[in-house]
Amino acid sequence: MRALNTKLWRDLHRLWAQVLTIAVVVAIGVAGFVGMFSVHASLKEARDNFYRDNHMADVFIRVQRAPLQLQGRLRAVPGVADIQLNVVHDAQLALPDAQAPVTARFVGLELARVQAQSQGLNALSLRSGRWPEPGRLLEAVVNERFAQARQMRLGDRVQTLLNGQLQTVHLVGTVISPEYVFASRGGAPDDKGFGVWWIDHQRMAQVFDMQGAFNQAFFRLDERAPSPATLAHTLAQIDALLGPYGTRGAMRQDQQISARIVNDELSQMQVMGTVLPAIFLAVSVFILNGVIGRQVATQRHPIAALKALGYPDSRIAWHYMGLALAIAGLGLLAGLALSQWIGRTMLGLYSESFRFERLDYATTPWLVLASVALVMAAAAAGTWRSIEAVVRLRPAVAMQAPLPAHQQRSLLERMGLSRHVPTATLMAMRHLQNSPWRALFTVTGIALAVALQISGAFWLDAVAHIMDVQYRQVQRGDVVVYFQHELRPSVQQDLQRLPGVLHAEAQRTSSVRLHRAGQNDEGMMLGLPQGARLMRAIDTEQGPLTMPPQGLVLSALLAQRLGAQVGERVEVEFLTGRQQRASVEVVGIVRTLIGKQAFMDLDAMHRLTREGAGVTEASLQVDPLAMPAFWQAVKGAPVIVAVLDKASSLAGFQETTSRNMGVFSAILTLFAVAMAVGIVYNAARISLSERAWELASLRVLGMTRAEVSVLLLGPLGAELLLALPLGAAGGWALASWLMQLMSSENIDFPVVIAPPTYGWAVLIVLAAGLLSALLVRRQIDQLDLVAVLKVRE
Repeated sequence: MRALNTKLWRDLHRLWAQVLTIAVVVAIGVAGFVGMFSVHASLKEARDNFYRDNHMADVFIRVQRAPLQLQGRLRAVPGVADIQLNVVHDAQLALPDAQAPVTARFVGLELARVQAQSQGLNALSLRSGRWPEPGRLLEAVVNERFAQARQMRLGDRVQTLLNGQLQTVHLVGTVISPEYVFASRGGAPDDKGFGVWWIDHQRMAQVFDMQGAFNQAFFRLDERAPSPATLAHTLAQIDALLGPYGTRGAMRQDQQISARIVNDELSQMQVMGTVLPAIFLAVSVFILNGVIGRQVATQRHPIAALKALGYPDSRIAWHYMGLALAIAGLGLLAGLALSQWIGRTMLGLYSESFRFERLDYATTPWLVLASVALVMAAAAAGTWRSIEAVVRLRPAVAMQAPLPAHQQRSLLERMGLSRHVPTATLMAMRHLQNSPWRALFTVTGIALAVALQISGAFWLDAVAHIMDVQYRQVQRGDVVVYFQHELRPSVQQDLQRLPGVLHAEAQRTSSVRLHRAGQNDEGMMLGLPQGARLMRAIDTEQGPLTMPPQGLVLSALLAQRLGAQVGERVEVEFLTGRQQRASVEVVGIVRTLIGKQAFMDLDAMHRLTREGAGVTEASLQVDPLAMPAFWQAVKGAPVIVAVLDKASSLAGFQETTSRNMGVFSAILTLFAVAMAVGIVYNAARISLSERAWELASLRVLGMTRAEVSVLLLGPLGAELLLALPLGAAGGWALASWLMQLMSSENIDFPVVIAPPTYGWAVLIVLAAGLLSALLVRRQIDQLDLVAVLKVRE
């Protein structure tokens, strides 16, 4: 058996280029599978450990103001094991290095419990510095990402308006919180523009006049996993107790904004770790099938000799199977090594977005075992049919040369048009027609490479589309200011008098629960004045929406959840204020990008709430030259608790998403190039080995190297050109499929692929194909005419 082992190593050495290209494709599939799932497992383990160690609450609820006397009744709700009440308010923060005010969320912190190392639910982890201490100074700890983004140091002092009172806050430490793994006020991530600060709970209650009251509650449920019905009953009782105090309702842990974003990322990672590696592994199976099949077909004589010498069929089959498994094994080892780089790179990006106590990359044994089993099974399945057909031949039959394949005339020849077409073109067409399955595989493989390139690059187009819609079409103002409580619409005139303000428009946002035919869902209702131009409702397919004077306009996501159609009536329940309920006709459905939203005319919304006229925020257009004076005036306005500076928010969003998506797109581009090279090179090499006698004969008859190269590479060029438009269409289909798999109830992103994305994908894959063709062309030039023309007797 040692002779077969020697032959195996010689075959690997002789086919080294094809072995390398196949191994690279296998390695990419393995690296994507192991790397992405390792990142998924690492993030999930870090999240679960962080939530467990820091006692992440199971249920969250916000209210406007509720008395502490409710604590006993809330604790007595069936299913509730623990409860914690708190005070939370947003405020402006004046930083020395920031011209515009920064939004800060101040959260009460029980200093006695911190000192006793018993924080209760949603416990903080101290990353640097120390905990605040009670006393004359107002000390605070801040979330670590904000401190790093703003380059803040321990001991820094900042000015803030807390309930209209100017306070100096002393920074004494940085922390991470399970409640704010992803710190956001509800929109895009903005580490520089939004920070979470924890200060003495007693001072917090005193400043905001919340003694004996709370506006946030956390619950830990019984250890036993409740049934959906039991959990719904528990949440309903909590809502019933806190409903009169103005609330959007109790949220499960997976509905809390930070936890939901982390969960969405984990789900998307599973999709990417499954779909894309599966494509690479499928392509590698087909390439292996072609290479091993051709290898077996060209070694009929050695196989016959081995059979005549007494080697059993099983041993000969295992020899060629070993060739396939060796190639797959090389790819497997390279893939496992590459997965470490991919995984650590991706985890590094996630570590900048999500902060856990410990986030370490690790590859679990089951992933390695699963990848080994998957690759080896795929290699065996892809090559067995080619091997089995030859090794079963009797020695006498195997010693004979295989019958030449039946050649059919091309379509042009059958149509009588061959005289008008060059001979080389006719030969290329005949070759394609007589090898339809191989041509189909080559075209499909190249098209998949184009599709993968597009599916990796289109995310940048999607981000650009989101920024264009949200920051240039929906939010057309320069600044959005949010008020501490509802104000009369006349505040619009007051804002108009601020330095540099060219135009001001006030809006009203309310949390609502919509009911229809037994279905209900929560969302945000935005009341817009007639003729609004700084904040608009935009349909991504039809453009700006003219707000009707009566009726309700639903986002497509919310309408789908309710099963509502235009002309039907839904019941609107306002979750704040007087909590009015009213039946309203649906007069329109628009496709928005983010969130479950409802839109209404501002005056009609005022009538619906029966609370009189009131606004919660305003959009402003400001003269850029007057910005310093404008920000100075805003910092002194106690009714303004938060601001959105569109320019800085847009810059932060672009910086974060462009970097992350750029890395992801670059990785997929490299993978697509490797896949294209592997497919084109192996297709050309197989064709060369099959047609070597024919090409050498033509060379002997006087054809030049260039003319012979055209005969071999012409069909490949035709396949490449045919695959490019198919790949473009496949890229759109793959991107659409990925978006469907990764969609959630709060995101409705359309698939947007810019023409340059198609162009670059086509050019990159075309260049990879041409490079592969040039490598094969060198081998055509080096054909040994005497050797290939030897005819076996």
